[in-house]
Amino acid sequence: MPALSTREARELATGHGLRALSERPPLRRYLRDIWDRRSFLWTLSSAESHAKNEDNHLGQVWAVLNPALLIASYYMIFGLLLGTRGGIENFVGFLGIGVVMFAFTSATVTRGAKAITGRLGLVRTLHFPRAILPMSVTLTEFLASIPAFGLLFVLMFITGERPNWEWLLFPVAVIMQGVALVGFAFIAARLVNASQDMANLIPVVVRLLRYVSGVFFPVVHYAQAMPPVVQEVLTMQPFALMLTTGRQSLMGSESVVLTDWLAMAVWAIVVAAVGLVIFWRAETRYGRG
Repeated sequence: MPALSTREARELATGHGLRALSERPPLRRYLRDIWDRRSFLWTLSSAESHAKNEDNHLGQVWAVLNPALLIASYYMIFGLLLGTRGGIENFVGFLGIGVVMFAFTSATVTRGAKAITGRLGLVRTLHFPRAILPMSVTLTEFLASIPAFGLLFVLMFITGERPNWEWLLFPVAVIMQGVALVGFAFIAARLVNASQDMANLIPVVVRLLRYVSGVFFPVVHYAQAMPPVVQEVLTMQPFALMLTTGRQSLMGSESVVLTDWLAMAVWAIVVAAVGLVIFWRAETRYGRG
């Protein structure tokens, strides 16, 4: 058979849905490619989630034991030694929600930052939308956090909270948190791919967020002496709202505030959309060395 010309080869490839590796696909096609590979995303995430505690003697028990030990440790430090209750009646429940939900945030952002640079072999071997990797990190950490989320319901009951319809909002709070974290993982992954130095900076930022987002104490209580603008920023930033919505759904002393939930929903949608676009724009540069 005669050899195809360059034009004919290009038309043949286009007709079969193929494209050059150096070509960034349109955003709509990129989203469709991600959807078409959803089974790959789920398989990769579920396998990595199960493998997190596979080498330990207690196995998956650590998925519950680890957050329980963290809550007990932080309670002794912040509840008993430092006395940072800030007027919270059920401080154990308050602290438990903060520790578990922020652990999901910390793990997703920190591991998501290395979603590309930590999997260069996979990136350079297989052709798939690179957005799958930050999404996989988020889904992996979500699956790994499910036992800890279940522990929170037990903790709420032990500390005197009783089930009501607001408990049904907790999965909604976690979903909004996960959607926002996907966006942050997209952004962090692109930053680290552009500069490996960012991989050292991001954990520092996450540790800072741990103390300004109300994990160990109520932000509102300790921000009262600050200017109103600072108070608003501290309480309405997404990492604080993730914890606020979780606490409002599980704790009877925390009333559900519609504006907080709407603000968190907006944060989740905007951060996820902006993060995806930022990540997609560098699609052809991932794994290039």
